[in-house]
Amino acid sequence: MDRRTQWAFFAAMTLVLALGSLCTSVFAQGVSGYPSSSVTGSAGSVRSSATSSTTPPTPIGGLQGAPQISIPSSETAPFERGQGVLSLPSVFRHQWSPVREVPAESIISRAYLRTRSRTRRQLTLKQAIYIALMNNPAVKVARLNPIEAQENVNMQWAEFDPDSVANLGTIYSNFPTTTPFETFGGALGLETRQYEWNFAINKILATTNGTLSAQFNNLFERTNNLTQTVNPFYNPVLQLSLSQPLLRNFGWKFATLSVEIAESQQKQAQWAYAQAMEDFVQRVANDYWNVVRAQENLRVAQESLKFNEDLVRQNTISLRVGTLAPIDVQEAQSAAETARANVYTAEANLQTARVVLRQDVMLNPQGVFIPDDIEPADRPNPSEPVQLDVDDALEKAVLYRPALHNLREAIQMDLLQVRFQENQLLPQLNAQTQIGITNESGNVECGPTFGLVTPNCIQTLGTSAGQPGFQFPFKGEYGTALSKMFDFAFYNYAAFFSWEMQLDNATAKAALAQTRVIYEQQRMQYRDLLSQIITEVENSIANLRADLKRVTATAAAQEYARQALRNEQQRFRVGMATTHDLLQFEQELVSAEGNQVQTEVDLEQAKLQLLHAEGRLLSHFGIDFELENPHTNIPWYGRF
Repeated sequence: MDRRTQWAFFAAMTLVLALGSLCTSVFAQGVSGYPSSSVTGSAGSVRSSATSSTTPPTPIGGLQGAPQISIPSSETAPFERGQGVLSLPSVFRHQWSPVREVPAESIISRAYLRTRSRTRRQLTLKQAIYIALMNNPAVKVARLNPIEAQENVNMQWAEFDPDSVANLGTIYSNFPTTTPFETFGGALGLETRQYEWNFAINKILATTNGTLSAQFNNLFERTNNLTQTVNPFYNPVLQLSLSQPLLRNFGWKFATLSVEIAESQQKQAQWAYAQAMEDFVQRVANDYWNVVRAQENLRVAQESLKFNEDLVRQNTISLRVGTLAPIDVQEAQSAAETARANVYTAEANLQTARVVLRQDVMLNPQGVFIPDDIEPADRPNPSEPVQLDVDDALEKAVLYRPALHNLREAIQMDLLQVRFQENQLLPQLNAQTQIGITNESGNVECGPTFGLVTPNCIQTLGTSAGQPGFQFPFKGEYGTALSKMFDFAFYNYAAFFSWEMQLDNATAKAALAQTRVIYEQQRMQYRDLLSQIITEVENSIANLRADLKRVTATAAAQEYARQALRNEQQRFRVGMATTHDLLQFEQELVSAEGNQVQTEVDLEQAKLQLLHAEGRLLSHFGIDFELENPHTNIPWYGRF
């Protein structure tokens, strides 16, 4: 090799070492946003042979506190943005925008689909649950249900939101006259021009369920009609009216009954969400222990393969020296290949379990398509004390199980529905009252009397100038009409009752019967669920008792099988046992180890099942859920 080639080779090796050092330092720093300190616990008990990668997992420690899963009413704020008066111009522009909106989910990037995290994070069970509750899309979907129900409460309150009305307009008419005395100067057309500006506000009363209305109407009119001596004139009218039901749709707090029903539905949505979180936590925990089980099964399979490969090597040497027959080598080779196939199966099972846990936890600080893999840091703890009191567990289930709270709230809501339908049996009796005041002002002329009224002025216009006439006392501008309106000289009022009722009232009767059926169904569903929960609690405790005993038994069985294998190996070395005998004892040890792994994981999952049956999974992991009262945020218009 010449000197130039040696320098080129040396430079290439230097570059490779530098890149390797850089990659190592980048990996050691971890992903931004997640600390890479070590995790406390039994992480050291994880054997390297139980992982499907030679890359050590990156620990994540110092995890932030428990995620907030309670849903306050303020959670609706992000969905209510852009609803103020100042946002109306932008809403108008958005409605008329020709640009077609495309959601992000409709855009598929092949480059993004190929992004994958190469990091494996070491997490405790609690850490995995916390991160899953913060990141999993299914959790976010469930979280939106109570928010949607809260908006339904707001919609029911909106019934009492005052409704404002405004009308502005003008009317012009020109009709042919039928008499020369109809218009000024004998014009052939009777012209009238009117301007109106009317305002009204209507309010359903949250106290009595009546409808209160206030109207303020205004008319300005100009005409060439000779008989209209107040011309032009202003005519304001202020009017108040009330329509009040007295039987149907009336009663103690009946107006807000629909709000109470919506609030009950919102509480049901919260309890359903809490139950969904209990189910989800159990799912993530089971996923976690399934990975642990798959890891241990792989370890057992790998140890079995190593044992069988060593046996093949030893038997081959013995065959060469003539101390064993070829059949012993073939039997060992067959067992080794079977063990290798078991390793492949165990590796596939571990990979499947890892994928399920990874997709549920969704630890994805890099924002890639495939998130980080999870390496369990916890191991089964058979010595952990367990409460096995059936009566105490049943009491906790009745007190804490969110599904029972949900049904109890549903029964309460059905009672409200029955109350509403009972009210609909009553006849429709409404009282309606109205009172209004008015006045007018304008340019008052002295007009002809036509011999019908007593003259009080002398005409100055037209052919009738100098003749006695009549003048109305309404001279003034618009403000004059407004001020004189409150003299209450001109007013109107009305009061009447209306009655309506079907002769048999069949619709209301059928609706009431239907709501009573639904109420009874809910009560029976509650009792059925209670029965199911009793069964679930007692089965969970029975399984837990059995698993505690199984753990002791399988541990002893494993130790006996290991000792028996050691003894059989000693007998095999001195020629007192065959390869077939040795393989049988080895298979018994593999079976015992597998049973112990299965039993220890079953015990951990049985603990979770009991906590789930009691409705205490969230509190067990330090996750607090508090029911938010939807009645606390009463809008101002719902108070009267």
